[in-house]
Amino acid sequence: MPYEPGSVWQYEVPTSGSTHLPPDAGYGRALTNQGYGFEVAVADLIDNSIDAGADKVVVHFLRDAVRILTLLIIDNGRGMDESGLDDAMTVGRRRTYGDCALGMYGTGLKAASLSHASSLTVVSRTKRSRAAGRRLTAEGIEDGFRCDTVDPLYAQDLVDRYDGIIEWQGTVVRWDHVRAFETVTPGQGDQYLSQAIARLETHLGLYLHRFLQQGLQLDIAVWDVSSSANELGEEVDHIAVEPLDPFGYKVPGRKGYPKQFAAPVEGIGDIRLTAHIWPAKSKQAGFRQIGALAERQGFYFYRNNRLVQAGGWNGLRNPEGHLVLARVAVDLPAHENNVLSLDVKKERVTVTPAFTIGVDKAVGSDGSTFYQYLGDAEAAYRDGSRRTEIVRKPVTPPGKGIDPKVKRVIKEELPEKGGEEPISFTWAALPRERFFDLDRETNAVILNKEFREAFNDGRRGGANDAPVIKTLLYLLLEDCFGLGRWERSRQDRVDYWNTILLASAEAQRARRKQTFS
Repeated sequence: MPYEPGSVWQYEVPTSGSTHLPPDAGYGRALTNQGYGFEVAVADLIDNSIDAGADKVVVHFLRDAVRILTLLIIDNGRGMDESGLDDAMTVGRRRTYGDCALGMYGTGLKAASLSHASSLTVVSRTKRSRAAGRRLTAEGIEDGFRCDTVDPLYAQDLVDRYDGIIEWQGTVVRWDHVRAFETVTPGQGDQYLSQAIARLETHLGLYLHRFLQQGLQLDIAVWDVSSSANELGEEVDHIAVEPLDPFGYKVPGRKGYPKQFAAPVEGIGDIRLTAHIWPAKSKQAGFRQIGALAERQGFYFYRNNRLVQAGGWNGLRNPEGHLVLARVAVDLPAHENNVLSLDVKKERVTVTPAFTIGVDKAVGSDGSTFYQYLGDAEAAYRDGSRRTEIVRKPVTPPGKGIDPKVKRVIKEELPEKGGEEPISFTWAALPRERFFDLDRETNAVILNKEFREAFNDGRRGGANDAPVIKTLLYLLLEDCFGLGRWERSRQDRVDYWNTILLASAEAQRARRKQTFS
């Protein structure tokens, strides 16, 4: 409709033509500053692996003796051909997602990766196409969104290197020049990796817990490529990520829970709320090891089985100490709506007042109200607060070399000392008369590698091998670390433990020789 002078308050602004305005290269700076945390970025990439049908994913750190070099994420999903790679690496291209997909906006691969690394490489193969790859760099984006084609020989070599994961199809995402890695002081790589992997394990275990419970195999591995024994390097740490279920209690904190509520939300209809009450003072990992308890009360929103918000009341009320046992699972509606919206990083849901008004009116399957549920949660907390509890002595936490499942149980059972470097376990050459030694400066227990096969049924073993002997040593030796003066009586105890354990190790090896002779 042509514009008529004097009609400035008409309902629609009239136009007289249009032009296409492609993004300026400076948009790359905005793309790399989306506020992705490291763990959130890695989780976003694993979402792509799950969408591609992968049931095996490995987050792979590469390091040498001095530096942390790069990060790779390898999966056995459907993979991409040349055309698919071009689509995936095109900034701003909106993909078509299925109803059950975890991807939403088409920016996660680029924004998550370039928020942390100056170079993103994706190499992939399908059952019908050869290995191919693309590389996107910060400099390439500034140069008119230039994307480099990876040498086909390198692409094939990279796929072959991970043939234990990628068989007929799969994808490798590689981050180079990771800014956080480049700030690590030489000699501090072990400490940085230990802390980074612990945070990553917790985040992935929590936000992907439903997929892990359904069979997704998700590992975190560290390889030292400075090793001369193997041209591909040597695995120095390996963790199988276990699900951290925020509703994984064994017995509820209140009879009759969990309970279903229906919240009438204008613009959507009824939304189902599954209200849970944790048992008071629970030590389970799903309660205590996913962050500050006060922050973890409230709503847990899921989108297609992927956790996208872990706690918070979204304006319904403020967090309160006496509601730390209250957690409510909410599956977001499959259809788009104007009430519940998810941010691009998939870690927070924004709600309109229609949602909180609907929750106010929610009715349980037994006719109870949502506010009666909150009252039950508060009562469970107060009842639990009256119970006396034996206070266990804090311990120095277990570190590298201890199986993650064992570490989790130790954390559930024993409080940790603050500010202590975790106790690590490693195998090394020791004199024949020593079964183990202590390095108290680095908080390490060193085991005599001469006995390694005996405790691994003749196999070489991995980074977290021999879990029983390592756990027993941890329980025996934990109080030998973090001390000031080293007493003679303590040294004597370590010496006679060593002598007795050495005899048991010799007996173990002798029995094994008899078995196979």
